[in-house]
Amino acid sequence: MKTARRTFIQGMAATGALSGYRASAASSPRPNILVILADDMGWADLGCFGSRHIRTPHLDRLAAAGVRMTDCYASSPVCSPTRLSMATGRYNVAFRTGLIEPFSAGEWGDSAIPEGYPTLPALLREAGYGTSLIGKWHLGESEGGSPLAHGYDEFYGFLGGAIDYFTHQWRGEYALHRGEEKSEDFGYMTTLLANETVKALARYNESEKPFLISLHFNAPHWPWEGPEDQALGGDGGSSIASGGSLETYAQMMESLDRNIGRVLRALDDLGMADDTLVIFTSDNGGERFSEVWPFTGMKGMLLEGGIRVPGIVRFPGRIPAGVDSAQMASTMDWMPTILDAAGVKPRQDQVLDGISLLPPLASGRSINRSLFWKFQGHNQRAARVGNWKYLKLDDNEFLFDLSVDSLERADMAKSEPERFDQLKAAWEEWNKGMVTDDSIAGFCHSPGTLAGMMPDGEEYNCKVYGPRPEAPNPET
Repeated sequence: MKTARRTFIQGMAATGALSGYRASAASSPRPNILVILADDMGWADLGCFGSRHIRTPHLDRLAAAGVRMTDCYASSPVCSPTRLSMATGRYNVAFRTGLIEPFSAGEWGDSAIPEGYPTLPALLREAGYGTSLIGKWHLGESEGGSPLAHGYDEFYGFLGGAIDYFTHQWRGEYALHRGEEKSEDFGYMTTLLANETVKALARYNESEKPFLISLHFNAPHWPWEGPEDQALGGDGGSSIASGGSLETYAQMMESLDRNIGRVLRALDDLGMADDTLVIFTSDNGGERFSEVWPFTGMKGMLLEGGIRVPGIVRFPGRIPAGVDSAQMASTMDWMPTILDAAGVKPRQDQVLDGISLLPPLASGRSINRSLFWKFQGHNQRAARVGNWKYLKLDDNEFLFDLSVDSLERADMAKSEPERFDQLKAAWEEWNKGMVTDDSIAGFCHSPGTLAGMMPDGEEYNCKVYGPRPEAPNPET
């Protein structure tokens, strides 16, 4: 990124700086909220995060006008558990359904979110916000599992895990919805979602009602179809093991950027930009054509490439512009951050695992914290405490110093045994407060559920979640 940026120094935020932030927040009107979520995008798929061949001028400008978060994480290396965290402000494994990777209906129910749970859109709607979900849901496909049952006033998009960009089909059925009805709109999916968002902004501008728009793109998730391609004849269940290219992926990413630019331009044209908190991130790390440098790993792995995601926050007058932040953040933080910005409190008995990121972003001083993950595929576990990371993969355990080893190759478990034991014990203590359920242990999907997604002869479940992640080798 060409724009000069200042880097925040990590450390506990000073009381005076936080007090100043709270005074400013208390005197501000309720802002609009725009959350833009990419799907399966790699950490380095944006120009401002180091892409070497994908052009993303609109997101680069968004980063230049706000804070670029370098240590931002997804709560899970696959999509629906992360989306559960975003909706609830909790670790995904605080819920039994958060162990279903990715979510589908079963004996645990047909909705990932418990009935009546106070979600982010539900709390904002109670506070007088208009709430719209435009794009991907993937937390339940029944009436009781839909976004309209969990706090959104409006829904335009699709309920499942993917959709064909042209035919708008998923699992052999037409999947694009407007509310509870099928929508017969024609066009490339990324463009349609931006079109709908521009229309929603105009409606909210007319009503003068504050809004939450959750713009959850399916790009650059497979099937890999660029905007100028012809439909590949797929139905959203096209094989994940075939098709696509680096060129096609770049076209998908650049289409995503152009359409985000259209949405941001609409905010400007309507005079709403200065009153809107804009958040951009991804639901997990990248897939086969994405860039994750300087990390390794991909979607489905707790290596950094599977969970480290871009984070951009623009909030004019409330946080600085043109700076980098090393604040460690997770998907579960977006709900408390948004509630903080809106001046909305969670319910009295509600638990939030995340923190508001506004104080550290406003003050420029990072808050020390720890983050934890578990993923049933290959029995993966991870903990990050400061720059140290504990990782378990099948029966192998590792310790890495991310400050000097972003590739997670130099295992320091034997040279730093006390630190290794501390991080492992911290993970074990955290896990005591999370859900463990032997009845679904080892479950992702039965092989038949996602038939056609994996190469011939490879079972798709939690014991074999795609190709086995390569164990780090200290000699490479």
